[in-house]
Amino acid sequence: MKKLFLLFILISSVSYTQSFEFTESIGKFNHASSFYITANGLVYVTDNRNNEVYLLDTLGNMIKTFGGYGWTQNSFDDPTDVFADPLTVYIADKNNHRIKRFDKNLNYVSSLYTRDSDNSQEIFGYPLSCATSNQGDLYLIDSENNRALKFDIFGNFQQNFGGFDAGNFMLINPLQMAIASNNYVFIIDEDYIVVFDQYGNGIQKIDCGVNLNSIRILFNNLTVTSNKEIYYSNLDLDDKKLSALKLLGLEESPEIISSMIFNNRLFVLSSNSILIFNKVL
Repeated sequence: MKKLFLLFILISSVSYTQSFEFTESIGKFNHASSFYITANGLVYVTDNRNNEVYLLDTLGNMIKTFGGYGWTQNSFDDPTDVFADPLTVYIADKNNHRIKRFDKNLNYVSSLYTRDSDNSQEIFGYPLSCATSNQGDLYLIDSENNRALKFDIFGNFQQNFGGFDAGNFMLINPLQMAIASNNYVFIIDEDYIVVFDQYGNGIQKIDCGVNLNSIRILFNNLTVTSNKEIYYSNLDLDDKKLSALKLLGLEESPEIISSMIFNNRLFVLSSNSILIFNKVL
């Protein structure tokens, strides 16, 4: 029997264990849909109303605005998710049924598109999320078939998992994914977090008791959000409990799109900006 990787407690019963104080906001967006911060401090934000991607640093300096509506290599139709490492950026271009790859400066490199494939196992549509493992494998959420797909570093199809034949680990409405340093794949599926190993085997299904909208992992700092709350776990610890974070210093609570912890600061994406918080010691 596989040893369970996580021992989360129910979100509905979690008390606030860490507090963060608001310091500033950066960026100005129309309707942000996702963001990602790289280890070297670059921030990428997708805006699914403007069909654009923004590149800025953690000080708020806007470096580049890119995109616009369309189906060409340099345009988007509902970019729903972004994942980046220090060299490469991946964007789920939902209505164009593509995962687009760019260099760190948002210069186009390639696209992954399989709808004209003869192999039904690798065909995906309306991708909602994407991420890469530390081995370079690309994973994505295929919302048309409610499953996840895996491609190798060269774009060759490896497998799909979480589909109708996955038993208790069948995905119902997968929304976003994140990958830990041990290459375990975390997928939020309504009010569940479903965990798979790198081979697509189901490891654990956690009932969180609240609908979730985002999951992010950076340096094994895992953050999960609903539209009003942020929950955190340090995946390096043996006791991997999910705890709620308390946000201080805001006059009004924003609708939370996503969140990440970087350099001991909490970055919270709202529709129009990124809110930055310092940890209260």
